[in-house]
Amino acid sequence: MAFIVAIVLLVAASLLLHWLSPWWLTPIASNWSAIDDTINITLWVTGFVFIAVNLFMAYAVFRYRFNKNRRSRYEPENKKLELWLTGFTTVGIVAMLAPGLFVWAEFVSVPEEAHQVEVVGQQWQWSYRYPGEDGLLGAADAVYISPDNPFGINPDDPNGQDDVLVTSQEMHLPVDKPVKLLLRSKDVLHDYSVAQFRVKMDMVPGSVSYLWFTPTSTGSYDILCEELCGIGHHIMRGRVVVAGEDDYQNWLTAQPTFADTQSAIGGDPLAGQAHFAICASCHGSQGEGNQALNAPRLAGQAGWYIKRQLAYYRDGIRGVHEDDVYGRQMAPMAATLTNDQAINDVIAYIETLPKTKAETTVSGDIAKGKAIYEPTCGICHAPGGHGVWSVNAPVLVGMSDWYLVRQLENYRAGIRGNHLGDEFGFQMRSMVSALKEADAINDVVAYINTLPEAAPDEQASVTTGGAQ
Repeated sequence: MAFIVAIVLLVAASLLLHWLSPWWLTPIASNWSAIDDTINITLWVTGFVFIAVNLFMAYAVFRYRFNKNRRSRYEPENKKLELWLTGFTTVGIVAMLAPGLFVWAEFVSVPEEAHQVEVVGQQWQWSYRYPGEDGLLGAADAVYISPDNPFGINPDDPNGQDDVLVTSQEMHLPVDKPVKLLLRSKDVLHDYSVAQFRVKMDMVPGSVSYLWFTPTSTGSYDILCEELCGIGHHIMRGRVVVAGEDDYQNWLTAQPTFADTQSAIGGDPLAGQAHFAICASCHGSQGEGNQALNAPRLAGQAGWYIKRQLAYYRDGIRGVHEDDVYGRQMAPMAATLTNDQAINDVIAYIETLPKTKAETTVSGDIAKGKAIYEPTCGICHAPGGHGVWSVNAPVLVGMSDWYLVRQLENYRAGIRGNHLGDEFGFQMRSMVSALKEADAINDVVAYINTLPEAAPDEQASVTTGGAQ
């Protein structure tokens, strides 16, 4: 009898959990209410079967409980029962699958008036490409990918020159207009998903998949990767902003085109030397760094990374937290570089400086540091700490170790990486949260100190791309 009561209570608790649970589908913000209807039909069919099977089992246990005066009869076949079971099963399967087939047929039939946007996924970020005035996207291929051409657009294709490039994690769409998203991966399997739009689709390297929808509500919605794509899978998040047509067009016209990025003038080391005079007062004439002035080594750091950080300081993304004492000192210095050209010039000059490894000042348990570094930090920053531009991971080896310790502590304390504009800082905050032990940061940095610096040709490959 206790078993029968347990089964009945299981069914009752399941129904109560369903009806009283606060966890349900998010409010829909697209045209795909048919997907919700299909999910509900599947839930009702499987729910009915769950209730019927469990209650029948409880009935059978009670009805055919042990009775010493009753004997069992072996019946290997019962055609009537088999027909009923086959019929009910067929109806249930058809009820679950048929609506999904109709929805899928509509899901892959893109309206002719839908405009196109390309979504590019890579470990662990999103980027987006919009057609320019010609309404056509240029050809793209992995062979063209470089720090100066991260989308891999064919420079000889005239249709790609006016393509609008968005390298941040935020994409924009106009409300009440159908859009076809072309989905492309640069490295491993990813999956583009927006819960409020009820859309998701795998992104397979070497191919282009697609989906379409019509945003129906203005607002900001999370973009998630729903395919396990490596250690940073959980931090691969973006945003889609749905706005009115005027706001959308204003945003779109403010974004650079492929031609804009390719026409950027490279840095002039001679002009950069003049700008660097201010930097040298703290960072040293050779960019070697000065711990007494809290100025880290610059020589040998990747140019694209230096450019991003200078822009962050200049634009108020970094160096604004009240506890970031030295960052707040750096912000007005970066403001003296009034435009991208000045920053490019400084970077060009820094890349001419000798790359002398910074003095070792941090000690720790190297074995423990290695055990932490290799399966986590090394995935992005490379096993040798030489940095990987494609995942936005700067050079670590040879840099000022005391500065690495401070920045890791700042990430862990939320001093750095908490600004909405610092998208990659947000990722670092999440990764550094794994360094929970008091000495873990020192151990990791002590291990980094043991890594050899890159050879000249390898070093060149990680420091170019200052115009990105």
